[in-house]
Amino acid sequence: MDFKMKNLNQLIIKFDYEQNFKDDDFYVSNSNKHIFNLLNQWPRWEKNFLNINGEKFSGKTHLVNMFIKKFKGIKFEAKSFTDKNLKTIKIHENIILENLDKNVDEKLIYSLFNIIDLDNKFIIVTSAKPIVDLDFSLTDLKSRTKSFLLHKIEKPNDELMFALILKNLSDRQISIDKKLVDFIIKRIERSYSKIFEFIYKIDELSLKKKKPIDFKIIKEVLGE
Repeated sequence: MDFKMKNLNQLIIKFDYEQNFKDDDFYVSNSNKHIFNLLNQWPRWEKNFLNINGEKFSGKTHLVNMFIKKFKGIKFEAKSFTDKNLKTIKIHENIILENLDKNVDEKLIYSLFNIIDLDNKFIIVTSAKPIVDLDFSLTDLKSRTKSFLLHKIEKPNDELMFALILKNLSDRQISIDKKLVDFIIKRIERSYSKIFEFIYKIDELSLKKKKPIDFKIIKEVLGE
């Protein structure tokens, strides 16, 4: 049986979306449900500082984009954050800082966190590592990171891997038999970036050979 784009909704993990974000391209699973729920509970958080951490392609940006769509806010890339940006946050209650790592202007980021605290705003910081594990030089900034609620997007479970593989293939106008997806899931590394890398490679090989994706192409990409 082939699964095309119209069938994807049947593969989304069952979840009560009525009072939650609505986005057909986001899949809720045990890997991300705790963060999905917390974001939807805004502003009833234990703290105004939230860090969502997880590997590349794990859905951090997707989550914060849905949050902004529902609750409003302003988003910045950590590496390009400037003094001018610091002045623009005054009119916003929710601030999103994406892809934070140690290669930033630490004094500026510390100033941002102070404003959030003093003005009782909310901030969501996304990062690959937990924010408390980032090796900042500025002692005051290190101390500030301890104010964050830490929530990690876990490695994808089978259901989420299944949905991600189908979605990414469908985006490329590729339909694939369910048994092929099951075959891939049993052999591929449980990693968001590895899933995306695998999809790219099988698509590239399929185009090169001018053949639909089958067991032979999958095994070749897997190195079997």
